[in-house]
Amino acid sequence: MMSKIEELIERLCPDGVEWKELGEVANFRRGAFPQPYGNAKWYGGENSMPFVQVADVDDNFNLVANTRHKISTIAIEKSVFVKRGTVIVTLQGTIGRVAITQYDCYIDRTLALFQDYKIDINKKYFAYQLKQKFDYEKKTARGSTLKTITKEEFTKFKIPIPPLEIQEEIVHILDSFTELTAELTARKKQYEFYRDSLLTFGDEVERVKLKDVAIKLFRGNGIKRDDLTNDGTPCVRYGEIYTEYGIHFEKCKSFTNENQVKNKKYIEYGDILFAITGESVEEIGKSTAYIGNEKVLAGGDILILKHNQNPKYLSYFLSTEDAKKQKMKGKVKSKVVHTNAESIGNILIPLPPLPEQERIVSILDKFDKLCNDISEGLPAEIDERKKQYEYYRDKLLTFKELEK
Repeated sequence: MMSKIEELIERLCPDGVEWKELGEVANFRRGAFPQPYGNAKWYGGENSMPFVQVADVDDNFNLVANTRHKISTIAIEKSVFVKRGTVIVTLQGTIGRVAITQYDCYIDRTLALFQDYKIDINKKYFAYQLKQKFDYEKKTARGSTLKTITKEEFTKFKIPIPPLEIQEEIVHILDSFTELTAELTARKKQYEFYRDSLLTFGDEVERVKLKDVAIKLFRGNGIKRDDLTNDGTPCVRYGEIYTEYGIHFEKCKSFTNENQVKNKKYIEYGDILFAITGESVEEIGKSTAYIGNEKVLAGGDILILKHNQNPKYLSYFLSTEDAKKQKMKGKVKSKVVHTNAESIGNILIPLPPLPEQERIVSILDKFDKLCNDISEGLPAEIDERKKQYEYYRDKLLTFKELEK
């Protein structure tokens, strides 16, 4: 049985559809920073309007509810005004984020807006096509990431233009996927908010530096990829803290021949492991608690904290926004980001008595099972929905080009 989309294509465009360059679809221009700079007053009063930058565009075709900056509308020159319902796209930094504005605003020069459409096109369909095109460009870009795109490159983008009835049906299908993914993501954010709230205390709980609860704080020693084996002594390499382990772990993903490792550094039950090298300021110092009983080797660029607190409690707190901000403090974006024992040791943590730590852990363990378990929880479900969405999106947004 043919699907509705297949029936529409068979009836309305059986021989293919026309593809058009972006400049043939609508006029577009980049935003601009308000000039003169001194007259752009952030957080204005009555005569102010949101000023949208790359960070204000989310992954669900929306602007964030409250932008970080607002500017005075008085004496602003050369700024680019955008009406509600305008399609915009980020062209620098985190490129390829697409939104349909929910409110009037000004936009930064790192974004482009589309206006004065030259053909009949559904704006949401257009937004989906833009997003798919950018995702493809990023996958095929030279180097690891597509950092920016020129107006000349952008102008050459071509998208298929099926009849409006087909565009509307595609939007209906894809919206159902994005709405579900957004709901799952919102549930995960609710968990994170609850976790952070549960780990926020008043003056009745002392805050201490992490180094003050440390019995020992030391670094692991390098285990190269070539040193890994199919069996042998379990080991942890720093990159795995980012990719393989969550709040805590019992079993290691990797093994090595310990006779090949010089200056061995072992971890044991309860130790907290920090990745002190990474590619992101936002994730530097990511940590996990080891709660297994095997003899485990720690690789280089891992900082190990030995202590006598509840390991899960420490690890839960070290995953909060409060802890992340402390880990990020003073770090600068670059190709490789580093932290060290001094920075980690100066992280302030609330330290309730051990029975209270255990009570909090028992509550958060239930939420962690739901939200962070790689095989059963929300991340796996979100990832599965995302894969389904991308599969159907690519299938729905791809058309045979009409021969001229």
